[in-house]
Amino acid sequence: MNSNVIETTGISKTYVMGTEEIHALRSVSINIRRGEYVAFMGPSGSGKSTLMNIVGCLDTPSGGRYILNGNDVSHMSDNQLAEIRNKEIGFIFQSFNLLPRASALDNVALPLIYAGLSKRERTERALESLRSVGLADRAQHRPNELSGGQRQRVAIARALVNNPSVLLADEPTGALDSKTSHEIMRLFEELYAKGNTIIMVTHEEDIANFAHRIVRLRDGLVETDEINQHVTLIS
Repeated sequence: MNSNVIETTGISKTYVMGTEEIHALRSVSINIRRGEYVAFMGPSGSGKSTLMNIVGCLDTPSGGRYILNGNDVSHMSDNQLAEIRNKEIGFIFQSFNLLPRASALDNVALPLIYAGLSKRERTERALESLRSVGLADRAQHRPNELSGGQRQRVAIARALVNNPSVLLADEPTGALDSKTSHEIMRLFEELYAKGNTIIMVTHEEDIANFAHRIVRLRDGLVETDEINQHVTLIS
């Protein structure tokens, strides 16, 4: 079995704005193995968000090839991409993206509706996922009844509920204070220890340092791709 869950070869992305062409990515080739914990880093305009969108099947490349868990997703239709996303990717966003009127349990169960599971199966799996992030006792609470850290835990539980190939976290601590950020990073470390593949997009050096490998982008190119020798571990 191929140990790479993500393989990009010569990925490029060009946007046309009026008469101007913007080269957001220029021939990016990256392999990410199962069970890796990787941070995409770079300043604004470096291409890290574009790369995340392509890796997360939210967008397709202008050129190059992208293999996700054995599937060539480079030229898939929007419907095919949506199906792959739901099956293969668990998304964690800076702004949590929770439905305000739904309970934590219903928010976590949402991806399972698209997967076609019965109500009973959805409830069982969502509760198990909430338990895995330490929030089973908050299952019936709505987002406005939860702290920022608890909301992000609900979002992480939702990302995990489909057993995805990759957890993709976009600035996951951007809306949190430093103490809560460290709690979320501790949870990521636990998920990594359990064998989850995690890709985190951040512009914050101290948050990137929790990852075990850091890919730095600049001007649409991979500037460096190195194992992190100074991983921050939370005791």
